[in-house]
Parts: sequence; structure tokens; C-alpha cells
Amino acid sequence: MRMRSSLIIARQLFTLICLAFAGCQSGGPVGNGPSGSDGALTISAAASLKDAFTQIAALYKQRTGKDVVFNFGASGTLQKQIETGAAVDIFASAGSKQMDGLAGKGLIAVETRRDFAGNELVLIAPKDSKLGLLSFEQLGNDDVKHVAIGNPKTVPAGEYSQQMFSFIKLDDVIQRKLVLAEDVRQVLDYVERGEVDAGIVYRTDAIAAGDKIKVAAIAPRGSHDPILYPVATTKDSRQKDAAGKFIAVLVGEEGQSILRNYGFSPINDK
Repeated sequence: MRMRSSLIIARQLFTLICLAFAGCQSGGPVGNGPSGSDGALTISAAASLKDAFTQIAALYKQRTGKDVVFNFGASGTLQKQIETGAAVDIFASAGSKQMDGLAGKGLIAVETRRDFAGNELVLIAPKDSKLGLLSFEQLGNDDVKHVAIGNPKTVPAGEYSQQMFSFIKLDDVIQRKLVLAEDVRQVLDYVERGEVDAGIVYRTDAIAAGDKIKVAAIAPRGSHDPILYPVATTKDSRQKDAAGKFIAVLVGEEGQSILRNYGFSPINDK
């Protein structure tokens, strides 16, 4: 247990160093300067969208011939990057709060904003876990020592998790057990490696992990805010036409089919 705790602390320190240099998001840092300066469309998207968006980008390139450069990470971290001048053409968040924050500062083209997918929150455990977890309430048991969630300050899944803890009246017990991760994919990594007893991720992440983890429970209905994914073109994008075409593919029939294949709940608000 002491070794596992040391590994967790070491990984959290590494994450903090990465965030300090803003260079550990999947796909590399966006950087500053005019968006699209290399001709590619630059998209900052929630980590949980990585697999689906990579396939949608391939479809988009097939249709338009245009490359896409991704910056995947925690929605709150991506929001802050845009607020500080990161060159981004499209922002896709795992929560409305982050998009609302950018809209309030005039940093997105509000007329392009669309909700394009939904998701569910699930409890997962290592595949060889002997704890027999079947519900979120069991996280309060004494034999559950470490529970990984996304950092609620920057990760929507972490914020939804805190709402759910409050709903099931587990707030006081759970806080001392929490291991905060940079994004949902890091939570998944902790669980896959058995460094924590359980973790909370999106249903789509659990599907992507396959038999590397166990799915123990789905969050009770009404236990947290609805999980909606909004997308919008940024106000300063120099590739608004290209960005609009990507969003059209995303909310179109084929884009929605890809999202469905990865476990998202498509939203047809056209």
C-alpha cells in the first residue's frame, strides 16, 4: 500500500510539472499566435473525445483534404489556454460550464455553438479487484482506500463526481480517499495499473478500456448535472469556414454514427 501511494504521489507531481509547462496535452501544446498558421485546423477537445474525434477528423480530411491538429486534455485546462491566447480554431468541451466561461468573455462565436453528444458517469475497478464493488455507495467502505477522479477544478467528470457524492451523501467519507487526476484518461490509467481501488470515468472511457477494467456501476439518474458536450468555433479563428465544415461533419449523420459507435449518446439538435 505504501508503494502504491508513492507511485500515485509521483505521478501527481509529474502531472503538475507538465501543466506548468503546458506541454503534456495529447497532441502537443497549441501555443500562441494566429490560429491555422500551418494550414491545419486546430482543435482543443476534451480527453474523452480522443478516439471518436480522431476518426471524425479522418472523415473530415477525406471530405475536405484539410489536416486537423488536436490538443486533447481536461476541458478546464483547455479553456484556460484559450483565455490566455492559445491559437485554437474549435473548442469541444465535456461540460457546458467551460464553454459558458469562454462565451462570457467573448472568446467563442456563439452562433456556431452546438451540443453534439451526451455521456454517462460510471464506477470502474481494476480487473483483478477482489472488493466486489457494485455501487458508488460502497466507496465509503473501509476496505476502499484510494478512489481516482478528475480534478473537479478543471475536469468536468470530476465535478460531476462531486455532485454525485453529495447526492448519495458520501461527501464526508470520500474526500480523504480521493486521488485527483489530470483528466479522465489518467483516471483510467490509474485503475488499469491497479494503483487505486476504483475510479470514476465516462462510459465511453470504460468501453475504450475493454477488459482491462471492471465496470461496477452507473451513476444514479439525477445524481449530477446532465453530461453534454458543446462545440464552437473560437472568436479569433482565421479558419471559420473550415471550422464550420468540421462542425457540420461532427453533427451530421456520419459524425453522429461514429460518436454512437464509441458509446456517446448523439444529440441531433439540427
